[in-house]
Amino acid sequence: MAGLELLDDDGWCFACGENNPIGLKLKFEKQDGRYVAKFTPRKEHQGYKGITHGGIVSTLLDEAMARFAWAEGYNTVTAEMTVRFKRPALTGVELTLTGNITGEERRTVLCTAQATDPEGTVIAEAMARMMKI
Repeated sequence: MAGLELLDDDGWCFACGENNPIGLKLKFEKQDGRYVAKFTPRKEHQGYKGITHGGIVSTLLDEAMARFAWAEGYNTVTAEMTVRFKRPALTGVELTLTGNITGEERRTVLCTAQATDPEGTVIAEAMARMMKI
């Protein structure tokens, strides 16, 4: 894959980039072997009235997994991801995002992620294979 020998972070990532004026600006920290961030979806993130668009929720989960792999020294991109939506993610209600690394294969890193509401209810969960570059 020409040009992908090293994945550079220029601060413009839609999910976590500090320079992106329309980005989500997620900030993760490592806690108890997981990667954790908080995010409160706003009206501009909705699909149906008052409900966060599923693509935004998927982006949040993808970022929780991808950033953790990157923070652990893996140079990866998402190769495959499955998302299960359990409950609507309401706009204006803070979500806690957690990402985990569950395994490693020769060419991939296996990850999981969850989005929970303030009561700890699982809103959505994901599994992914992150391809090593």
